[in-house]
Amino acid sequence: MAERSVAYVLKGYPRLSETFIASEIWRLEQLGVPLRLYVCKPADEPTHHPVVDRIAATPVYLPETTSLSATTFPRWLRANLRPFLPAVGRVARRHPLGLVRAAGAAAAQAVRARKGWRPRSVYGKELLVAVALVDELDAAGDVGHLHAHFAHGTTTVTWLASTIVDRPFSVTGHAKDIYRVSLNPAGLLARKLRAARFVLTCTSANVEHLNAVARGAGVDRDVDIVLAYHGLNADFARLLADAPPAEPPERFRIVSVGRLVAKKGFDVLIEAVAQLRDRGLDAELVIAGEDGDAAPATRALIEQLDLASAVRFAGTVTQEELLRLHRTSSVFALACRIDDSGDRDGIPNVLVEAMAAGMAVVSTSGSGIPEVVEDGDNGLLVPPEDPAALADALLRLAKDPALAGQLGAAAAHTVAEAWDGDRLARRLADRFRRSLA
Repeated sequence: MAERSVAYVLKGYPRLSETFIASEIWRLEQLGVPLRLYVCKPADEPTHHPVVDRIAATPVYLPETTSLSATTFPRWLRANLRPFLPAVGRVARRHPLGLVRAAGAAAAQAVRARKGWRPRSVYGKELLVAVALVDELDAAGDVGHLHAHFAHGTTTVTWLASTIVDRPFSVTGHAKDIYRVSLNPAGLLARKLRAARFVLTCTSANVEHLNAVARGAGVDRDVDIVLAYHGLNADFARLLADAPPAEPPERFRIVSVGRLVAKKGFDVLIEAVAQLRDRGLDAELVIAGEDGDAAPATRALIEQLDLASAVRFAGTVTQEELLRLHRTSSVFALACRIDDSGDRDGIPNVLVEAMAAGMAVVSTSGSGIPEVVEDGDNGLLVPPEDPAALADALLRLAKDPALAGQLGAAAAHTVAEAWDGDRLARRLADRFRRSLA
């Protein structure tokens, strides 16, 4: 009998912002865990990180669908059903009772989460995607466990597929997917926690939150919620092994990395840079990352504060370019916050990468960041939404390069000890092997 495999179910693949997922998959393959990849929709990004090319598993892309937001479910169904019909027929023959159970679960959730009198049609869409996934699992014939990344739509698809084929599933929850109620309305998150074999998440704060969700919903069994840090991504770890020495810039250079969205707090960081200028420090800020919905407001703020000569956007960078940026900068800063929708970072991977590179880091005291940055020990922490406190911390490091060096060395040691991706992958591999057994 062939060795049973784990099916990874992903919303999009490969994605530049999800290097931690690709690194996890590659490390699991290196540990001998048989994997299959199923993707709900293709990534629309033209490039990817090198680790993706080292992954042996070939992704299977499920049928694409159009958006539901601007139409009714009957119209959406007429436009999208045809590619799913063969899978529906095969799954109905092979798993009739499971399909009925999953359809009942999707229908019940659609009614619970209804807006006014109209049921939420997204669960009909996710049921169809789950049926397509089950059809692929049947074709593979060796999948013994399913695992989803992100606890909203992808996990709903995985949960419904697990219901159809009666195989265990697990999930990794991250940030807004577990905090924003609108993504799991009417108690859906608690239902998925109850159904999962185990749940992984990347911060202790998330563990406490998920346990509170389970308790608040009266989940009638202990939910196995496991703290699982992402670990340093595989490409960056390789680069660090042969990294050139740092080249301190003549001008005090602050580097920050992230998509231009509200939760990253770039507006707070830019205001802090303006305060540094007003205090007489000639500082430069380099922001690396793709544009997001906060990009126009961020650029407008730079113009308003007359900082065009002090702030530079590097755009999306490769891992090599990121390391070079760290090696030629003075300090790394990330002004994370909880945005108005409740979205937040857990432990930002870019923060761990900067620490691994020996950077002195300044960040905020929210969410899971204090789990990796200890104020005054391996970095500096300030309250969110406080440009003055952020400017104070940056100025402190500008005036005391020896302190910056000490914090950077301690930061690199922290990541080497606690964020070893290979060791963390071994723990996950053991989890999967126990489930497959």
